[in-house]
Amino acid sequence: MAGSKLVLEGRVSVKSFILGLSVVIIPLIRTCFGHIDWVFDYLTDIPGKIAICLHIAVINGLLLTIYRGALYKVAVRACFLGVIFGCGLMISLSDTTWTYFGWYMCSLSFFHYSEYLVTAIINPRTLSLDSFLLNHSMEYTLAAVSSWVEFTVEKLTVPELKQLRWLSVLGLVMVLCGEGLRKAAMLTAGSNFNHIVQNEKARSHVLVTDGVYSYFRHPSYVGWFYWSTGTQVLLCNPLCTLAYTIASWRFFRERIEEEELSLIHFFAEDYIEYKKKVPTGLPFISGIRVN
Repeated sequence: MAGSKLVLEGRVSVKSFILGLSVVIIPLIRTCFGHIDWVFDYLTDIPGKIAICLHIAVINGLLLTIYRGALYKVAVRACFLGVIFGCGLMISLSDTTWTYFGWYMCSLSFFHYSEYLVTAIINPRTLSLDSFLLNHSMEYTLAAVSSWVEFTVEKLTVPELKQLRWLSVLGLVMVLCGEGLRKAAMLTAGSNFNHIVQNEKARSHVLVTDGVYSYFRHPSYVGWFYWSTGTQVLLCNPLCTLAYTIASWRFFRERIEEEELSLIHFFAEDYIEYKKKVPTGLPFISGIRVN
């Protein structure tokens, strides 16, 4: 793991995320003026929208004043994710039928922000704006938008489908467990972890087989798979649950085979022996075949 001192970009991201999260003070201020509950209708009505937009504009102006260039790009992304998390938190705590979408917003924003922060901690030399995974791929973006569209359409046409609390709680558990496993894998791997499959072995690259890696060969992929599917179970999106499961399974099958070719090249018999003892962790995926 990297040293105990967080790199500058990491510190900037933490401050900016918290600054974005401060959007939650809007309903608190509203409460001080005589409203004793978190008023979802107010936040989604014109006054609430104006208040949130003004809050974001002020924060962005502050970030522009404090940071320049690359640091501003880090700050504005972290702040954006903080705002999404804050808005998701407000929706989650409001008396509304959109509660589960609030859970989803918190899950999505925290996943992307924590990817950057954990990378800043364990492997700062590989840290970049891509570490947020916000521009993962066009397919990833289309999948996210599709899930929002399905949730909205089904909520308007089949509202009872979006009120299956037990199913949303199951999805939340999948999301939390998947997120926890992925971050545990990243922290265990330390500087060996990289968002990009490596084709050349670095001097510091070692084969990690302890911690969560003693249970799964690819715990970060297992975590991401169940987190991804869990977000759709949480939203009670039947179509996207099926689509996400199939698409994620195919993506990780190809990714694991590609990565294991490199790992066998890097570690030869050591990896082959490890491969025999420990499963990938993903259903019906055994990895690259070795004769």
